[in-house]
Formats: sequence, C-alpha cells, structure tokens
Amino acid sequence: MLEERSASSIDDDVLARRARVGDRDAFAQLVDRHGPALHRYASRMLDDPSETADCLQDAFADAWRGLPGWEGRAAVRTWLFTLVTNAVRRHQSRHLRKTPKPVDDEQIRTRVGASTSGDPARIVEMEDFVRALDAALGTLPAGQRSTWLLREVEGLSYAEIAEVAATTPDVVRGRLSRARASLEVAMEDWR
Repeated sequence: MLEERSASSIDDDVLARRARVGDRDAFAQLVDRHGPALHRYASRMLDDPSETADCLQDAFADAWRGLPGWEGRAAVRTWLFTLVTNAVRRHQSRHLRKTPKPVDDEQIRTRVGASTSGDPARIVEMEDFVRALDAALGTLPAGQRSTWLLREVEGLSYAEIAEVAATTPDVVRGRLSRARASLEVAMEDWR
C-alpha cells in the first residue's frame, strides 16, 4: 500500500515500481495522473469516442501486463504515450480512420495564451481559429499530426517524442518542421 504522502508527491518511478509488484493502487494513481493527457492525445488521433475509450483500455491493459518487463529507461509518461501511440495505430489500421477529432478549444486557448473571458468577439474569433486549425491538422500525415500534438499540445520534448514514435530526435525535428510549415501555409489567413 502507498505511504501517508499525498498521491501527487509520489514520483512516477516509485509508483511504477510498486505497480510492477502488483500494487493496483499505485497503478491507479499512474492512470489518474496521466490518463487525461493520454485521452486528449488519443481522441485527437481517432475520430470516435468509443474507439478512443477502447484504445486507452488496450493501452492501460498493455501497461499493466508490461510493467514486469519495464526497465525504466524511459520516463513512465513517455512509456505510456508510446503504448497509446501503438494502440492508436492498431485501431487506425483496423478501422482505416482518416479524420482526426477536433482539438479541444480550451487546450488551444491555453497553449496560445489567448484569454477570451468576457469578450464575445474574441470568443467567436477563437472558435473560428480552432476550426481552421482542426481542418489544417486533418490534412497532415498521421506522423506529422502526432508529432505536432505531442510537442505543441502535450509539451513532450523531442527526445520523448522520438521514444514514443520509435524514431530519432532528428526525425522528430523534421516531422515537426514539416508540420509547422504546412500549418503555417494553411493558417496564413490567421497571421
């Protein structure tokens, strides 16, 4: 069982080590801690809420089964994003889905530093911006879209994204550069 410390003060690695030996409470804390970000990511890569739920369930089942073999070379968060990415790919290949789910408006407002409180014109403008961004993201190849979301929305480092995508930081830089260039052209009217 977990010590008297608050759940947020316990390090991910400690929780993962405890979960490795069967501590379900420690695993539940990891799920609670990282679940919202993993859900945001999966829901943007898939276009169906039930597929997203299935994907996350598969990824968390993979995590629980994989914990005994987890060696801690990557951060727990990165490892979980890798499992979700793999589950998303499996779901996409089974269902051949192409249309991503729109990006969460509030998440974009937070990342671009926009405050729309109390200004109806600004709220409408932000909603139009998010719709345009959703459309532009939908035109990106899956690898570029995934890389852009992991960097710009979830805040992962190049090394973490490389770990998630099973590639190198140089490939991540290239994908991100191409995604940004494509988005810059597609979003030219929003400059």
